[in-house]
Parts: sequence; structure tokens; C-alpha cells
Amino acid sequence: MILGIDTSLGTAVAVVEPDGAVRAEAHSANPLGHAEVIGTLIAQVLRDAERGPIGATAAPAPAAPTHVAAGMGPGPFTGLRVGIAAARAFALARGIPVIPVPSHDAAALALLLADPFADLPRFAVVTDARRRELAYTVYDGIDGDGLPVRATEPALSPLADLDARLAGLGAERRDVSGIPAAMLALAAARAVAAGRTLADGEPLYLRAPDVTLPGAPKRVTG
Repeated sequence: MILGIDTSLGTAVAVVEPDGAVRAEAHSANPLGHAEVIGTLIAQVLRDAERGPIGATAAPAPAAPTHVAAGMGPGPFTGLRVGIAAARAFALARGIPVIPVPSHDAAALALLLADPFADLPRFAVVTDARRRELAYTVYDGIDGDGLPVRATEPALSPLADLDARLAGLGAERRDVSGIPAAMLALAAARAVAAGRTLADGEPLYLRAPDVTLPGAPKRVTG
């Protein structure tokens, strides 16, 4: 059972069984305030997950996450690190592993599963990167493990340049306003089942933080 946590756009949390059945999910669309809501949302989905999969009628099994899926971005420095820190802290407390997942992979999986019989052409997941820029990742369908096939790694583009870039890559544009935590968890479950690694442990920050640690104080000589 996978607990999915993503704060690359808003704040999204879900508990999903390995077969994709969603036990519970909750989100906040606020692009700020991640730290204020993340604890509440995690507690809410864990509580709701005890009722069993959404729409199920059979008696549920106990909701005890065995893995935590952490959305690694791309996302802004401040927001992204809140979700990653929460995922790592929860996993450490429970003694379970963290599965890093690129956030755009979750959005791509949602698009691919929305109509599994459609022949979805090469497409790009596009998210707001602020400062008149957009983040995008290009995908080439789904593979035999049920995971999106990345044709490019996440990248930044000025607003005015993106359509031309995607045309050059032969990709249709798919703008998304949120990352579904249930799809993040499902991608992690499929990666675990296939023995694959979707991302390393390094966050995919959109850009360096605006505030940096000061350098060493200047030496004063008499």
C-alpha cells in the first residue's frame, strides 16, 4: 500500500493499493501554504483509508502504508521540499522506503489511463513554473510495466517559446494544474513491482532558491 505525497504545484496526498484501488485522497490547490496543510492532509487520508477503497463494499483491510511515493518535481524550491521532507519523515518514522517519482510522470499516467484504448500521440505535460516560464516533459505513451515513457527530461521554457519547442519535438501540449497523488502512488507501485527506479533522490527544482546562506564573515585585521 502506497502513500503518495506531492507539493510541486498544490498539495496532494493519497493512499493507493498496489492494484491501483484508491483508498483515500485529498488535496489543496493553494500553490503556497504547503507546510500549513501537509500534516492535516496526511492524517485525513490515513483516517479515510481505513474505510477501504473508494466505492468498495467489502470489508477493508487495515491501512498500513508499506512505501511512500514522493513527488520530486519539477517544482519551486520552497514548496517542493515540504512534500519531500514530509515523505521522508513519515517513512523514517514507519521504517518503510521512499520511492522518488517525477511529478510529471504522475500527470502523464493520469492522461494515459483516462482512455486506455485511445492512441494518445506523443505529448508534453506542461505545468506553471511562474516567472513567465513553463515546465514540460515529453512522453511517448506507456510501456509494458504500465509506466509513462519519457522522451525528454523535465525542462523549462519561456511562455512565448514553448509551442515552437513542442512543435519541433512533435509533441502535443497537455497543460495540467495539479499533480494527482493517486497516480503518483500508482506509478511508484508499478515501479516497485517491476524493480525499476523512476528518479534518484534529488529534487527537480525549477531554479535555485532566491535566498542562499551567507558566506563566511570577512576577516578583520587590526
